[in-house]
Amino acid sequence: MNHFIEKKVEPFCVQAYHNGEFKEITEKNLLGKWSIFFFYPADFTFVCPTELGDLADHYEEFQKLGCEIYSVSTDSHFVHKAWADASDTIKKIRYPMLSDCAWNLSKQFGVLLPEEGQALRGTFIADPQGVIQAYEIHNLGIGRNAAELLRKLQAAQFVAEHGDEVCPAKWQPGAETLKPSLDLVGML
Repeated sequence: MNHFIEKKVEPFCVQAYHNGEFKEITEKNLLGKWSIFFFYPADFTFVCPTELGDLADHYEEFQKLGCEIYSVSTDSHFVHKAWADASDTIKKIRYPMLSDCAWNLSKQFGVLLPEEGQALRGTFIADPQGVIQAYEIHNLGIGRNAAELLRKLQAAQFVAEHGDEVCPAKWQPGAETLKPSLDLVGML
């Protein structure tokens, strides 16, 4: 089994569709801000637009936290544009839609299904140095929740800033955290 926590994102270079333009995205784009890689199986499908639309609805909140979202599928950047042109849900996306048609990112992040030529639903949170702090991988039929992803980002940022404190289950910004110590062992 692959382990991704504390792994630095390896060098990559892919094409993206972003705000009506084709752009090149590399690992250098990650530096200095938090990043989320949001892998999904394919454009023009069923669960995928519900997830990407949910992210689009929360995108401003992610941006306020200094985080860029990168949605990633094995479709080309041309297909991403065609999907945005055809779908009102996808048209509202303001984050980069990365093309991984060479499967480099899907392999690097361990989500590639080579028989299908698609990626599992993988979500990876990387810190401003490009180091993965959290990840989750779902099977194809299980959609994700942008509000919960936002909460996980907030917790990762809190822990990065307050290394002596940790966030308990269901933690929300402003809620009480824990300071691990011998006194807490067996007391929670």
